[in-house]
Amino acid sequence: MTVFDRIRQSCAQVAQRARFVRVAVDRVGPYAQSLPIDRLGKPQLDPRYHYLGEPEATLAYIITLGTINFGSGYFPYLQKRPGLSGYFTIASALKDYFAAHGPLDARTLAEIGPADCHRIFGQEPDEGPRTELMGLFAEALNDLGRLLLGRFGGDFVRLVRAADHSAEGLISILAEMPFFRDVALYEGFEVAFYKRAQLTCADLWLAFQGQGYGYFRDIDQLTIFADNLVPHVLRVDGVLIYDPALAGRIDRGQLIPPGSAEEVEIRACAVHAGELIGAELRRAGRTVTARELDYLLWNRGQEPKYKAQPRHRTRTVFY
Repeated sequence: MTVFDRIRQSCAQVAQRARFVRVAVDRVGPYAQSLPIDRLGKPQLDPRYHYLGEPEATLAYIITLGTINFGSGYFPYLQKRPGLSGYFTIASALKDYFAAHGPLDARTLAEIGPADCHRIFGQEPDEGPRTELMGLFAEALNDLGRLLLGRFGGDFVRLVRAADHSAEGLISILAEMPFFRDVALYEGFEVAFYKRAQLTCADLWLAFQGQGYGYFRDIDQLTIFADNLVPHVLRVDGVLIYDPALAGRIDRGQLIPPGSAEEVEIRACAVHAGELIGAELRRAGRTVTARELDYLLWNRGQEPKYKAQPRHRTRTVFY
């Protein structure tokens, strides 16, 4: 069984047993047909916010960004750049660092501290969530530096080549770092997500247009990337139905604990809904991969309609 099979099967199991979240199966067909798939175009990374330069530096940027691409539960406390979300604030700050100083090498990554992260990402220290997040960023980057030094001679290229153009292979390598090991326990069984590891593969594919360092023969096996935005879009659009008590907690801005049944169900039901939507589109002769569907839904989530309503917030290193 591949890692992608594990993700799909375990998320389907959660969806079947879920108590707090359900997929409105009767709405999946009409919803799938309403999606503007024909206008999807070719997904790409926006060069305004991402470093896209010399190949080896770009490779280092994508993996470094993937390593710290979490913290959505902390983003209300992040000092954001004008007009930018939390993610784009972090991505563009790292881009600016790479443009000014070049990539963070493995030794620097292994030794970087919270104060360095405050400086790189333009965050003034506080006594709360912002400083906690910068500490987690430092810990994640330390893990990356140690992995590079210990197994790959400090070389990002060797890390990616070790995956042998397999997204599953790269996910396995990245999951050697604890913050990439995105597996939850739900009613006694493991539920796999590997959201950030999958997304790192997808971003490499986008950065290199599916060539060279960005070519993965199994790229179309990726699932929906289970974060807190795609489930929110599906909730607002009526595909995911939340228990009223859970919906009330989210709407009041209360934190949903990481690993709780509610949080696992939100994420797993989003993945399963993505599978159902994809199947419905295929039946209608409209071929779209889960990662392309994720790209569409995530970008839809940037629209005012979706930003106007609170999404679930969980302080976690997995998204």
